[in-house]
Amino acid sequence: MKKRKLGKTSLDVPVLSFGASSLGSVFRDIDRDEGIRTVHAAVDAGMNYIDVSPYYGLTKAETVLGEAIRSLPRSSYTLSTKAGRYGENEFDFSRKRILDSVQESLARLHTDYIDILFLHDIEFVEPEIIVEEAFPTLLDLKEKGIIRYAGICGLPLQLFEQMLPQVNADAIISYCHYALNDTSLLSLLPLLEEKGVGLVNASPLSMGLLSTRGTPAWHPAGERVKELCLKAARFCQEQGSDIAKLAVQFSTANEQIPTTLVSSASQRNIMNNASWIEEPMDHQLLEEVLRILAPLNNETWSSGLARYNTNMNTTLNATKEEQA
Repeated sequence: MKKRKLGKTSLDVPVLSFGASSLGSVFRDIDRDEGIRTVHAAVDAGMNYIDVSPYYGLTKAETVLGEAIRSLPRSSYTLSTKAGRYGENEFDFSRKRILDSVQESLARLHTDYIDILFLHDIEFVEPEIIVEEAFPTLLDLKEKGIIRYAGICGLPLQLFEQMLPQVNADAIISYCHYALNDTSLLSLLPLLEEKGVGLVNASPLSMGLLSTRGTPAWHPAGERVKELCLKAARFCQEQGSDIAKLAVQFSTANEQIPTTLVSSASQRNIMNNASWIEEPMDHQLLEEVLRILAPLNNETWSSGLARYNTNMNTTLNATKEEQA
């Protein structure tokens, strides 16, 4: 699988990577063996950058992933996890909790180092906590070799615009902002390039918006967004195609976006995703889908503190159900 450089790090990451949230039964209940088979299929297909968090499934995702990768050579995959968010409404970015969290993650993942540690959904806490305590803790862990690189993640793009000038992040995870229905992430690329920050794009299906199944009840998008995304998905189905295929191809095609995370606990789905990016994109279908979705104009939803959600094209108030 094609690889791209992740910012100024020494990491070359596949254009399509494995998001392990599904291993925590976030979208549907899965068993351990099914999860392990899916991880092995992803690595075999070249999706050997894996991202997880103790928040996903309340440590289940890390536990299942740890069982899957313990039989693999450590050099065969790149691993990131997170700290700071541990439940729907549980956030703790104190130095002690981060240090304890990392040790707990290392034990669950059966490894002695983490390639990238991200502070998880930092838009929910005051920036001083991140700048003065949480991120310096990551830098200490980096100096000790427990983690190789330090990053931040969250939903609002304003979060990165405000925080990246204040912390020396190696990478970020942004989700739901580079997909068929929302390409607003492009506005952040000049800042990332200026600072040499590696970009991990997540949720090319916009957390289930781009699906013929309809959107999960917890999804924070507005009804118009849900309706038009469903219309686009059904249009693809009528043309004998799958909007998931188009979405994955679209998100991985941009050379300025090093890698895109997709999450599934289905071995078949992961193998399909990996094969899709090797196939040519149907540009006529893409044009029609973008036409259907054009009225959305990058509509999103707010998340976290109000300071990160001003001047945005938003359709709904903050929720804490995002699974990035």
